[in-house]
Amino acid sequence: MIETDCKKLETERQIAESVAEGDAKAIRELYDRTVGYMTSVATRYLGSSDDVSDVLQESYIYIISSISKFEYRGEGSLKAWMSRIVANKAVDHLKAAAKHEKMFVAQDPPDLPDDDCDADFDDVPIDAIHCMIQSLPVGYRTVFNLYVFEGCSHSEIAKRLGIKERTSSSQLLRAKRLLAQQITEYKQLINHL
Repeated sequence: MIETDCKKLETERQIAESVAEGDAKAIRELYDRTVGYMTSVATRYLGSSDDVSDVLQESYIYIISSISKFEYRGEGSLKAWMSRIVANKAVDHLKAAAKHEKMFVAQDPPDLPDDDCDADFDDVPIDAIHCMIQSLPVGYRTVFNLYVFEGCSHSEIAKRLGIKERTSSSQLLRAKRLLAQQITEYKQLINHL
């Protein structure tokens, strides 16, 4: 294993190159710099901390073993590449866990008019929003995360999850309605305190 000087590991490109060379310090630095963010990516999809740990372990093994395939496209591209891997591994984990369950069964959305789907997130702490997203049913949460955070189209989501495009669209609408309802309830509660 090659050991590098820590001063060299200032940019993503340098870290990626050093990890590809098998540098143990670079691997540790990559992990230390990214584990917090990657944990939040995995947590967006998964409810259990054990599942998050499993997905992170699997993701980092994949990242380190396949970093030579990574193409540097500017600062932030390594983080984006890693995020996609973690999101994909999380979705794979959900699909494997839900093989015998109907993860994407349409549930009755709350009775809200269509124009109430876009909630006003102003003055709502990010931790509260994160908890609201986590509380969504797994199918809604998965489609919401893929659409909003990963920028996938309904066509891409449908292929990825093995569902129809209209199911993806329906799941997203229902997720938005539930989030709008939760935000309204949160704001009402805060206003009464």
